[in-house]
Amino acid sequence: MARLVTTQLLLLLAWVIAWGAQPTASRARTELLDVCMDAKHHKEKPSPEDKLHEQCSPWKKKACCSTNTSQEAHKDISYLYRFNWDHCGKMEPACKRHFIQDTCLYECSPNLGPWIQQVDQSWRKERVLDVPLCKEDCQRWWEDCRTSHTCKSNWHKGWNWTSGVNRCPAGATCRTFESYFPTPAALCEGLWSHSYKVSNYSSGSGRCIQMWFDPDQGNPNEEVARFYASARTSGAVPCGVGALPLSLILVLPLWLLG
Repeated sequence: MARLVTTQLLLLLAWVIAWGAQPTASRARTELLDVCMDAKHHKEKPSPEDKLHEQCSPWKKKACCSTNTSQEAHKDISYLYRFNWDHCGKMEPACKRHFIQDTCLYECSPNLGPWIQQVDQSWRKERVLDVPLCKEDCQRWWEDCRTSHTCKSNWHKGWNWTSGVNRCPAGATCRTFESYFPTPAALCEGLWSHSYKVSNYSSGSGRCIQMWFDPDQGNPNEEVARFYASARTSGAVPCGVGALPLSLILVLPLWLLG
């Protein structure tokens, strides 16, 4: 009897693993390295862009953005998204440089594949979710922006777009960033609906994505992407296990008892 139960449990485990390996609509893409998102301004494939503008230039050897996109990323209200950083008065330059760098990373990096997810949105088919941002990058972003002003804690949605650019919604109050984002994690994780997740790792660890890096020393995010891609494809970061249909969950105990 014990041998029969053991055999059944092994078969059950094999079944669950096989089910978890099946593709699902919400699963991240299978191509994880040197890829571009299927989004509004991204190129189909990364390629060299020798004239990327200023803060976007670290990605010039292999970029998902065009030169024009990199130039627009530095404008206060650009054609990219018609987003006004100064919606609550003039944003401090030290703060704005982090938002420009965030835009450059999003638009230009070919190293975000392990975190790309499908979405059903009119302006893009893919987004990133929980990119492990190095803790120093998030800390500096928060420190440089804490005295600038905003009126919302989630900038992905809820704006008044009737004028063609984002304005604070009715009833929203302009307060310091620190009021809306009391911690670095609140800023980096909440700002863009969890596009980032603050990592416990530091820059140079090979385990977190760096928003800032010296291109003369190479792109450290390539190693990070390889590490997480390898972990995912080897099963160290399993996807889908546990996402069994209700009918299967209900029938398994009866099968074991039988």
